[in-house]
Amino acid sequence: MADDENDQFQFPWNKPSRSQSEIDAAEQQIASQIKDVRYIIREYPVEVVVQKYLKGINTDENEIYVPDYQRDLIWPDGHQSRFIESLLIGIPIPFLFVADVSDDDDPDKAGRVEIVDGVQRIRTLADFMTGSLSLSGLKRLAKLNGFTFYDLHPSRQRRFRRATLRLIELTEAVSEEVRREMFDRINSGSVKLEAVEIRRGIQPGPFLDLVTELAADPLLRQLAPISDGLKKRFEYEELVTRFFAFLDRYETYGKGEEGKVVAAFLLKFVADANEHLSEPDSDETIAEMKRQWTQMLSVVKDHFPDGFKKKGPGRKVPRVRFEAIAVGIALAIRDLEADGQGINDLVTDYIPNWLESDEFREWTTSDASNNRSNLTGRLEYVRDKLLGQ
Repeated sequence: MADDENDQFQFPWNKPSRSQSEIDAAEQQIASQIKDVRYIIREYPVEVVVQKYLKGINTDENEIYVPDYQRDLIWPDGHQSRFIESLLIGIPIPFLFVADVSDDDDPDKAGRVEIVDGVQRIRTLADFMTGSLSLSGLKRLAKLNGFTFYDLHPSRQRRFRRATLRLIELTEAVSEEVRREMFDRINSGSVKLEAVEIRRGIQPGPFLDLVTELAADPLLRQLAPISDGLKKRFEYEELVTRFFAFLDRYETYGKGEEGKVVAAFLLKFVADANEHLSEPDSDETIAEMKRQWTQMLSVVKDHFPDGFKKKGPGRKVPRVRFEAIAVGIALAIRDLEADGQGINDLVTDYIPNWLESDEFREWTTSDASNNRSNLTGRLEYVRDKLLGQ
């Protein structure tokens, strides 16, 4: 009897509720959206991956590199230590996803490997193997708390160095748009939003209205060209927000819990700016902010031959480079105006020289670009150069 009932039972979702034409149309849409994702599976010893990541990192020439849009993401020490513990006790590590950058996507980075998923794991390995990470909070290997890599027994160091990591390397045929989509899906699924989207969702107000207006500025888009994928992720809004936040508060960045992570620092600034610009008689403040923005862009247009871009065929505008130039200009103008001078008193004769200098390159390419000293260093470097110092 029970078997007969089971034979007759049909799950309700086995019965189509759509017409055949709708089903066929949906099937065609699925087929049209299937991505041609070509990849190679590679295995490297940990030591090789770390070498490829560290060699040339300070000049932005490392073979395996962190893309600009991921440089704000930093694991806390406890999370890093737990990852190292997992490797030491032999727990399998998920695949790392990397991508071979093509000439079409970015001629400056062609042949290098962009990390799509695995930034924190590679950073952690580099920190540990260079001795800068001391293990903490471990439970399974509690006797290792306080250890650095060089405190391990020499035989354990050797075994750790040759432990293998598996990488899925997307070939150069995979477009940047597909890589960005993979990053979003791997890291956030369908519910987690980018920091800029979170701010737009939970902190609406007059400041974000101003950001939206300025992000659509045609001159900004001419001077700071970015990919369509980054446009969809509100990268222009992110650049505008960083301009005003760092111009106003860069000296306090890195202080207090809300200042230690860029996302929290920006969220606090946006909340405060929305509140301030909601007060009566805020029109003058908004007008002054627009003036600062317009002045900055005019200086870039008139005196920076490639806008915010790096010199060469690549069309990428890293956030750190944008911040250095944009905020540095505004800080210089602010200092001049405090002394009764103006925009025409900026020292602009040598801009191409110092833009191509090793010092400026180091300030704007370091992987630790969002620590306090690097942020302050790159903003004040541009400011001082424009003041003739």
